[in-house]
Amino acid sequence: MLIVVMEPNLLAHRERFEAALPPGAEVIWNGSIDDLRDADVFVGGRFTAEMAAAAEKLRLVHVAGAGTDKIDFSALQPETLVANTFHHERSIAEYVLAAAVLLRRDFLAQDRALRRGIWASSVYDSDLPQLPAIGAARVGLVGFGHIGRRVWELFRSLGSTGAAVTGSGRVDAVANGLSWAGDTAALNRLMTESDVVVVSAPLTAQTEGMIGAEQLRALGSDGVLVNVGRGPLVAERPLYDALLEGRIRAAAIDVWYRYPGPGGQGVPSELPFGELANVLMTPHSSGVTTDTFGGRAEEIAANIGRLDRGEPLTHQLS
Repeated sequence: MLIVVMEPNLLAHRERFEAALPPGAEVIWNGSIDDLRDADVFVGGRFTAEMAAAAEKLRLVHVAGAGTDKIDFSALQPETLVANTFHHERSIAEYVLAAAVLLRRDFLAQDRALRRGIWASSVYDSDLPQLPAIGAARVGLVGFGHIGRRVWELFRSLGSTGAAVTGSGRVDAVANGLSWAGDTAALNRLMTESDVVVVSAPLTAQTEGMIGAEQLRALGSDGVLVNVGRGPLVAERPLYDALLEGRIRAAAIDVWYRYPGPGGQGVPSELPFGELANVLMTPHSSGVTTDTFGGRAEEIAANIGRLDRGEPLTHQLS
């Protein structure tokens, strides 16, 4: 069995991956399109029609993450299976909690002020308020899948209250310790009632731009937004304007409107978010940890073993 891996984040876990493969498996790391001609398995995040045309013997496309938006399903042969993997929810939940605390308690602003010799705390400036701990926050979850559930576990453990909206609206609020849950028709209510809103919904034609100027106004000037889903879930210009004009308190943005090429250079938006003092900007790195990719390496290798034995795959999509 020949496996072609085009996912650089798995390379750090090469020994772990190869040790879990079935006997006789051969791996080409950082492969090219030419290597796909004899491949049984492709592992990576992007699979194009050109790659599909070259991969005449391919049995499995295994995405090295959760998102499948860069897989050209229409170009695959009917017998080619597709599977994905997760393992990022714990790392992303850590990011969300850290970002919410950082922004809600003004630690970004305090850091920048102290670098100028200004002690921006109510201890030294009576005009500044004492800020609440995260346990006092009302958390709104836009999406309640792998990520949303793990995020809520962390906030709940600290005493926060929470509510969730999803596309289906079928979340059991009582079973999950939420104040309430509903479908996206309740989004404005969620924004109005929340101090921190966490966006982790999937990006579809229906969810693109679901949080716009109206929803950001509902969140209000004390509200913090954390987007770890996809950039376009939050309308770009309304978000920038709301931050610039102080209509929301702050935002942590880990997912963007523009992405760089292979060299990793390029601005993440046509708008100058980098000039705003109330934004935490990260390069889609909230889930990039050894915990995430080590777990993915083992699960992908286990799925390849299942393929070799003719068993059903975990997280098989087609």
